[in-house]
Amino acid sequence: MKAGLTTRLTQACRWGGLIGLGIGYALLSHLAAASAVHSLPGALVAMAPMLVLAFLIAWRSDRRALMLGLWLAGCTVLYAIKGWLIAHYHWVFLLEHAGTYSLLCATFGQTLQNGQTPMISRFARIVHGSLSPALVRYTRSATWAWVLYFGGIAGLSLLLFWLAPIGIWSAFAYLLGIPLLVLMFAGEYAARCCLLPPADRAGPLEAIQAYRQASSEGKARPRHTP
Repeated sequence: MKAGLTTRLTQACRWGGLIGLGIGYALLSHLAAASAVHSLPGALVAMAPMLVLAFLIAWRSDRRALMLGLWLAGCTVLYAIKGWLIAHYHWVFLLEHAGTYSLLCATFGQTLQNGQTPMISRFARIVHGSLSPALVRYTRSATWAWVLYFGGIAGLSLLLFWLAPIGIWSAFAYLLGIPLLVLMFAGEYAARCCLLPPADRAGPLEAIQAYRQASSEGKARPRHTP
């Protein structure tokens, strides 16, 4: 029982730390993007997630030394073009935000092609194993919903960047990012509760854990259905 309590406390601390890190990064990104002072550290705030992700991919690669060398070379190139990054300061933030959502939209969308397994179906198989016909239909529709969400956020980001002051765009991109994502998860879970029997439901945390497992095991790559 004590071991179970320790495990739950560890998980709670881990989730609390991740949530705090996400909120802190969102606030820092908003302040950096809306700042009147354009600097290399500010631009690096926008590029930090991609740099960290690239580092983790390089570290986990079978060719770690080569990939880390390429990562360092990429960082050197970014430093070499620091003048360009500062001159196009706000565009760096737009590329990070709209580019990330566009990439997610394309990644989820390509799994809806004929002969592919929808992304949410892959996550559901990690949680449930085999899928009932109702769950197959639902997960395909849910994948469409996420495609529209990611695409809509990317489109709104571009529209606000074009039409609104940078402070308004930054507030949408960074301050509203987490609340909108939480609302999307809540809406998708509510739809799941209404449309699926209890045996076919999985909570948001299970969905996130399934995504992490799929990412770590390479199951998120496109694959053909049997």
